[in-house]
Amino acid sequence: MAGGQRRDRPEPRERDAAGRPRNARPRDALGRPLARTAIGEPVTDENLRLAPREALLLAQELIDSGRPFHAHEVLEATWKAAPAAERGLWKGLAQLAVGLTHARRANAVGAVALLRRGGDAVGAFAATGDAIGPASLIDAAGISDAARMLADRIEHDGLGSVPSHEITLRLTRSQHS
Repeated sequence: MAGGQRRDRPEPRERDAAGRPRNARPRDALGRPLARTAIGEPVTDENLRLAPREALLLAQELIDSGRPFHAHEVLEATWKAAPAAERGLWKGLAQLAVGLTHARRANAVGAVALLRRGGDAVGAFAATGDAIGPASLIDAAGISDAARMLADRIEHDGLGSVPSHEITLRLTRSQHS
């Protein structure tokens, strides 16, 4: 080609009004980008602001429906809007959802790393004895233990040994506990 020009130059990256890069491509249930013309999963508004209880309930609903990537988006939005003292917990919860996403995408290394990192972050919150939102809604120690056990199982037995319905975590306490 004359002059070193490319004819197949990709389209410029989408940007928001402030010039920050955005990916407007549709996504599948596990957050993987699809073709621009495909119909993807509904996306979470990046400006979503929910109370802690509502964020946890929505994230749990998304995890339970096999959409941990979308749960991560809800938890990440809550983390970014949370008071400084709560951010570590919300970040840890978001990391757990990413760990579940990696597991569902068959990425055992990523799953183990994020489940452990998120479990440690949530576990550190449990050690402080602080409460977030309605204290009866979260069992931080239980979440942390379950994440570590799932990570250990994946690491020791392989991701293939974990049935897909067991690639989950309970972020909220049972309403009847």
